[in-house]
Amino acid sequence: MNDANQRPRTRVPPPLVYAAALIVSWWLERHFPLGFDVTPLLHTLGWTDVGLGCALMLWAVLTIWRHRTTVNPFKGASELVTSGPFAFSRNPIYLADVVIYVGVMLLIGSFWPLVFAPLVWVIMRYAVIAHEEVHLRARFGTPYHDYSARVRRWI
Repeated sequence: MNDANQRPRTRVPPPLVYAAALIVSWWLERHFPLGFDVTPLLHTLGWTDVGLGCALMLWAVLTIWRHRTTVNPFKGASELVTSGPFAFSRNPIYLADVVIYVGVMLLIGSFWPLVFAPLVWVIMRYAVIAHEEVHLRARFGTPYHDYSARVRRWI
């Protein structure tokens, strides 16, 4: 059994990537404004995004727990989960993070999160998702290959 089979070599905690970008964005907005007016519509859309993102995340986490495997990106998966939100996205928790990220951007009324979005994507894609995919390929082989051919990474 090779090392990739044991656990992913995730480099950073995924929630920290999004949280750090939002915290830096908030700080920059206070000192170097790049904002927009948060209208009642944007306020409502922001909270709607946060709510939808949280609901998707909860659905994904409950689905993972129902399959008795881990949600921890630093631990190895014991089962390949392909049901629930994983039937339409290989990364529904990270998709939920993006939806929440956009919602918070609307609530703080700043374009700074958009400035950091490409960096967040690169970090997530190469420091987190790439390592998880190597682990899942090593751990589950053909079933993971078939699943990844059938279900898109994001949506």
